[in-house]
Amino acid sequence: MQPFDSLGLRHDGRTLWVLDQTQLPDAEVWLDGSDPMAMVALIQRLAVRGAPLIGVAAAASLATFAHRGASATEYGAACAALGAARPTAVNLMWAMDRMKGAADPVAEAEAIFAEDVRLCEGMAEHGAALIQDGEGLLTHCNTGGLATAGIGTALGVIRRAHEQGKRLQVYADETRPLLQGGRLTAWELGKLGIPSTLITDSMAALLLRDGKVQRVLVGSDRVAANGDFANKVGTYGLAVQARFHGIPFHPVAPFSTVDLACPDGAAIPIELRDPAEVRGYESLRWAPEAMPAWNPAFDVTPVDLVTSLVLDRGVLTRDELRAGALSQACG
Repeated sequence: MQPFDSLGLRHDGRTLWVLDQTQLPDAEVWLDGSDPMAMVALIQRLAVRGAPLIGVAAAASLATFAHRGASATEYGAACAALGAARPTAVNLMWAMDRMKGAADPVAEAEAIFAEDVRLCEGMAEHGAALIQDGEGLLTHCNTGGLATAGIGTALGVIRRAHEQGKRLQVYADETRPLLQGGRLTAWELGKLGIPSTLITDSMAALLLRDGKVQRVLVGSDRVAANGDFANKVGTYGLAVQARFHGIPFHPVAPFSTVDLACPDGAAIPIELRDPAEVRGYESLRWAPEAMPAWNPAFDVTPVDLVTSLVLDRGVLTRDELRAGALSQACG
């Protein structure tokens, strides 16, 4: 397999390495993800995460498995296990469907990696054109190079606007309960040298009220055919707040995140995770151990709250999404 390298995933020609995102920002630890069942565990415990990246990582793991001599039966079982690792992010199923029918798994995985890099560039160019010099931007969860093979989705848009010389101030939601904004987005923004400030999720409405934010940019794990979309839990609340304050709200996603077979947001499966994640983080617990907790990993934002959807293929307004433009753009 040809070597490749990205912020969170790399292949040296023999072994697939995954940056363990659960140990960021304090330690950069690379783990072997060459075995598909090891990759399933890495995906489920969020060592590798982000809708586009888990699809790329799963494909690369399968390709490495095939290159090492896996039988057709072993390959098929691994493909099924990877496809079921997380239920909401459609990129994972999309990548596994491609790998399932591939005559050459290694070439297909390499193509999926290269394609994701190109898709990030397309989103960055289209999205950066929306951003004006001097804007304050609010984002949620992590949508940069740690979530993709390229420069990212929503954070890739912000990065491109920064590279164009636009003066920006980014506000990053901490993103409870697993703190992807605080641990990962803050880490990426620091590496990129983009002016940024970390806030807890509950502070966002004050920023919007006080005019410090002119645009909200978020990622997506699945976009339904009508424009409803699922993203990290807390996104729906941001969309409601942005609408109330008259702030443009933009999900950013590649065409591989669009699920035309899913008619609307009600049909998107929402992953429920371990309630212990709500009661604390790692060894620190701040709630009674026996306290019941509800822990959906994602929520669904209706298209009515979307200003426009930024795709690698262009920007679709709310009215265009309502009129069914996704089927034409991504069909």
